[in-house]
Order: sequence, then C-alpha cells, then structure tokens
Amino acid sequence: MSEFDLIQRHLTGLGSARNDVIVDVGDDCALLQVPADRELAVSIDTLVSGVHFLPETDPEGLGHKSLAVGLSDLAAVGAEPAWATLALSLPEPDETWLQTFARGFADLARHEDVRLVGGDLTRGPLCISVQVHGFVPRGHALRRSGAQPGDLVCVSGALGDAGLALQHVQRGEPLGDYLRQRLERPTPRVALGEVLRGVATAAIDLSDGLASDLGHILTASGYGARIQLDHLPLADQVAGEVAASNDWALPLMAGDDYELCFTIPKSHLAELKVLAAAAGCPLTQIGEIESRPGLRWMTADGHQWHSERTGYDHFAA
Repeated sequence: MSEFDLIQRHLTGLGSARNDVIVDVGDDCALLQVPADRELAVSIDTLVSGVHFLPETDPEGLGHKSLAVGLSDLAAVGAEPAWATLALSLPEPDETWLQTFARGFADLARHEDVRLVGGDLTRGPLCISVQVHGFVPRGHALRRSGAQPGDLVCVSGALGDAGLALQHVQRGEPLGDYLRQRLERPTPRVALGEVLRGVATAAIDLSDGLASDLGHILTASGYGARIQLDHLPLADQVAGEVAASNDWALPLMAGDDYELCFTIPKSHLAELKVLAAAAGCPLTQIGEIESRPGLRWMTADGHQWHSERTGYDHFAA
C-alpha cells in the first residue's frame, strides 16, 4: 500500500470527535480552535526502537504508550488533553502492525477525549514521535518552580514497577500481568493533574526516575528535600527486590513509571485522601521540601542513604 493509503485507512479519524477541530488529517495543516479563557500546553516525546522499547514489543501496547507518555506531561501541568499529532517511521509498510498500533493509540485517545489531527508517515528505522496539546485555565498551570520550604512531597501510584519489568525482559524472565501492564501500558494521571490545580505548589511527571525528576523541581524552586525511604509506595515485587539487595536504586532511579510527583502545603495534608479519591489513584506523602539545598534519602532508622547514580539520561556516560 502507498503512504497515503496507509494514512487514510489506519490513521485518519483516530480518537474522539471534537468541536474545536476545524480540519484534521488530510490537509497540509490542522486547523484548531483554542478557547479564549485557556492557555495551550504542548509537549512532544519520541520513542525509538532499541532505546525506549524492544523491536518485538506488542504494537497495540506501543500505540497506547506512545500517547500515554505525552498525556503524562500534560497531567504534570494540570492540562486537559485535546489534540495529538503523530510522526511515525516504519522499516516496511506493515499494514497488520500499523492497524494494531493504531488500535492501541485510538483506545487511549478516546478514553482521554483526544483527537489525532495530523502528522507524518515515512520509511525508516522504527521511531514514534507524538506531540500532544491540552488546555489549562489561564494562569492556573502547574509548574516545577513553585515548591516552598515546609511543603510536603507526594507521589501517585507505585514506584519502580516499570524498571523491574524491564530488568525481567532484559534477563529473558517471564513477566506477570501487573508488571507488563506497568511497563507497556502506563496510566497517565490526567485526572490527578486537573484536581491538583490550585492545591499543588509544583509538579512533574516521573519519566526518568524520582531522583532525577524531583531534582528538577528542586533546581527550579531553589530548595532541597528530605525523603523518607520507608514511605515510598512500592508494589510487593519491588519491595522484595529492595529488601534482598538493600539497594533503593530501583524505585528511585528507574524510569518509565509515569506517575506524578508534586508538592503541597502542609495545610492540605488532610485533603490527600480526598484528592486521591477524585483522581482515582493512591497518593502518598514521602518527604518534605527544605531550605537546605540537595536531595537527602533517609532510612527508617534515621541514617542517610547515598548513591552516585541518578535517573535516566540519554547522553550520560
């Protein structure tokens, strides 16, 4: 099939019908309408075969994940998802692969009320770039730079699941349903981002690991933090790995969790359960912002745990 046949058959009309889409796939540009009382949030992510996923990864899960990672960025600023564009390069015009990929993409797009409004399809190494667009009420976007001393550091969900799943895959070990889901089909915390507007002082999504991503909040805000390791929310498999190795690197430095890390004033601590219920995911307070710079990991017995490692960096030695 030709490039244009593939686009027409598999990538046209994906996602939800939206009144703010004037023209989508088929013209040189999409024509879109931003509500007057909203700011436009935009983010782009690229997934490269052999770097972000193995070539044999289930294409339906890959379609889901390629959109989910961008939606996670929108969640981190409290934005409501609206549109997406997709740039996809394929080694061969594999219609079965593309159909399955599009199904995973479309299912999540419909669930989050997103419309695919354009993109590009080319021949080349398997590579997927998705740009997402969302709306946030004017002046109410969450930022990385608002944390203040005394604020509580919180996270959604559980940490280290995707990192443990990847270790199993790399060692050729079987994956249970829970870990596979966490690696291949992460849940973007869109609802959480929206309920945190006006409550959180700073937020970020956990794509490169807690150590790295929380570090970005601290750098942007100009403060430090103390984190209680025994407060980290861990699934049983991850907790077992940590206990066996006495090494906290898995929940702290492994990426791909796509949870949210955020800070709230202490006065909002009692609201955490209400926020969790509204967002439909567990929330855990794990530490506190401090005036003293640096990120300190504290064990249950009051000692500081040290590591030279940080989160994932594409260009680190």
